[in-house]
Amino acid sequence: MAEKFDVVDVIRTKRDGAKLSQAQISWTIDAYTRGVVADEQMAALAMAIFIRGMDREEISQWTNAMINSGERMDFSGLGRKTADKHSTGGVGDKITLPLAPLVSVFGIAVPQLSGRGLGHTGGTLDKLEAIKGWRADLANDEIMHQLSLAGPGAVICAAGSGLAPADKKLYALRDVTSTVDCIPLIASSIMSKKIAEGTDSLVLDVKVGSGAFMKDLAMASELARTMVDLGTDAGVDTVALLTDMSTPLGMKIGNSLEVAESIEILAGGGPADVVELTLALAREMVRAAGQPDADLEAALKDGRAMDKWREMISVQGGDLDAPMPVAKYQHDVIAQESGVITKMDALGVGVASWRLGAGRAKQGEPVQLGAGIELFAKPGDPVVKGQKLMTLHTDEESRFERAFESLAGAVEYGESVDLPESVVLQRIS
Repeated sequence: MAEKFDVVDVIRTKRDGAKLSQAQISWTIDAYTRGVVADEQMAALAMAIFIRGMDREEISQWTNAMINSGERMDFSGLGRKTADKHSTGGVGDKITLPLAPLVSVFGIAVPQLSGRGLGHTGGTLDKLEAIKGWRADLANDEIMHQLSLAGPGAVICAAGSGLAPADKKLYALRDVTSTVDCIPLIASSIMSKKIAEGTDSLVLDVKVGSGAFMKDLAMASELARTMVDLGTDAGVDTVALLTDMSTPLGMKIGNSLEVAESIEILAGGGPADVVELTLALAREMVRAAGQPDADLEAALKDGRAMDKWREMISVQGGDLDAPMPVAKYQHDVIAQESGVITKMDALGVGVASWRLGAGRAKQGEPVQLGAGIELFAKPGDPVVKGQKLMTLHTDEESRFERAFESLAGAVEYGESVDLPESVVLQRIS
């Protein structure tokens, strides 16, 4: 059967700065998924998009074509509103773990189809696999049961391969052709999966700063605006919060370490920045589900969120009473000066945690469940020379040296520092 278009013509159209038609976009994504368009041809088109960009209509059509490459989930039979959250990734970002059970307390279904970490940003599934017996891979009927009135009302699990398969193929190509950092392709990648997931509403946590994918506020705002528009065009109630990722989030970075800190939040304690962001995202989710007056703080303090957490984890085989993995070796990092910490670079700390074994360099590599970093001070805290700032954890002593290299210059000292008033920098709707 003859193809409707010639991919060379499609590449040329975008290379020369013209707009792609809906028919061209639909055919291109379908043909690439079928293997008719070769990787080198799609790489050329991705680079043309990187250089020439796309308008709102093109991005929307590209996203729809990605969605149409696979299946869609349908939560309409649950008998309750659904609300989801997506983070663009950061250092110490364990927010999904306390957030999902907290929101489900209020009868809202929370389908958190999550991923694994790559590089210095952690993955939700890697963290939860530090819990003995916990399963990431669930069949669709298991997901539906957990979200139903008979289940806990929330699920954190791996996204099925049937959702937007074109995105998985294209992302792998972008990763090796220097076209990851492209707002139309980032936005369509994220939103194709979220829209195909079928949630009623979506809150986007777009990280900004050294430890984030987007380093400056202007670029992060553009990405957030693009994703909000895509969600709105698809009929999904979508808002974005731009949040600070210049400093690690919380006091623990690494898989089992972050689970432990999440449990502190669910017990009514935990670091102030993690609590603040959890509540800020939860407020957006309950608002979208029609419950703007839900008392989220009370649900954390009175144990209701913890009860939901324990139910969620146990349904997926997790044993919360089993000991968490602990790394074989520890090493303390001490303050080199006395004064107030003025900077703790999220990227430097994140890369150090990755090098200790908490993350992976490429898909499929194993991670060390006990590896990571505990922080004992953060920007704004006064310290004295020789005071313990961090403890590094790893199963391989040889990893300490490269972790120290990434921490060189990550901490700065001074007499005082002006800190942001809130971890939330901006809201886009």
